[in-house]
Amino acid sequence: MRPEPTVAAYHHTLRVYWEDTDAGGIVFYANYLKFFERARTEWLRSLGVGQQALREATGGMFVVSETQVRYHRPARLDDQLRVTAALVSGGKASLEIGQQAWRLDESGQAVELLCEGTIRIGWVDAARLRPARIPLHILEKLA
Repeated sequence: MRPEPTVAAYHHTLRVYWEDTDAGGIVFYANYLKFFERARTEWLRSLGVGQQALREATGGMFVVSETQVRYHRPARLDDQLRVTAALVSGGKASLEIGQQAWRLDESGQAVELLCEGTIRIGWVDAARLRPARIPLHILEKLA
């Protein structure tokens, strides 16, 4: 078992529903990317960076440009998960986010690492979908 996610990481809790699983009740592998997306979105929201408001105010948005995921153990129907998001590195136009999905026990403690990966998100001009610099006020919130 790997250590529980660090305190510095944002934690988002979710339950595995029937729609997340295959016929055997195991989470379909691509759904971990959805779980990671939800955690990243809620992490940004917790920092005051709402995606829609940001697009309306700046004309820009984040898009996923690269993913790397490693699967360790399967999540199953009705499992409660803790999905983390933490900034690994940041540049002027993109961020690398480290993410993990952990199974929780009945007391809410992370007991088993299920999946981990890194997601690179880039900032683009929303109208043209061309790379652009991340607004300074966003970078400051992430620092």
